[in-house]
Amino acid sequence: MTPVPVPQVVIVQSPPQAPVQPQATAPPQAPVQQQATAQPQAAPPQINDEEQQALALLVDLQRYAVEAGEDLRRELAAANVALTRTRNDPNRIRVAMLLTLPAAGPPDDARALSLLEPVVGRSGNASPMKQIASLLYAQITERARSVREEQRRTAAAQEKLDALRAVERSLLLERSRNAGGGGGGGGGGTGR
Repeated sequence: MTPVPVPQVVIVQSPPQAPVQPQATAPPQAPVQQQATAQPQAAPPQINDEEQQALALLVDLQRYAVEAGEDLRRELAAANVALTRTRNDPNRIRVAMLLTLPAAGPPDDARALSLLEPVVGRSGNASPMKQIASLLYAQITERARSVREEQRRTAAAQEKLDALRAVERSLLLERSRNAGGGGGGGGGGTGR
């Protein structure tokens, strides 16, 4: 199976819009010096450490989707080293993602799922890391289910093919018995 391309994630924050207030019409007057009354703009929401890690992780996951095989193998080796040093959620998710990409090496869905289970299994935590891990976990689980279903269909088709070959062999064997063993010499002439 080929990996599904991951669309580019772009986070856009638009400045808050000031409400439009109707203006009363006033009779024309001499130009009055306008006062610069700047409305205070709301500060952008603060991004906590976990949200920043989640954004960095999303950037990495997007990059993995387009990298070449050799680069992915290096990324997997580096991610495994990082996971060995620090067993945190971002490192678990990075390694799990890389383990599912065929270009990084033989896919290991079972290990990827086992790395994601501690993150997904946390109760009551709707953190960005858990959401990313849950999405990846669901995709790997669905792919594994699809692979098992395809293997089941392939095995069923192989059984039917083997049964047809057995029938064909028995028909050929029956035909050869009927053709050669019936009359002993049937049709041999006088030899002159």
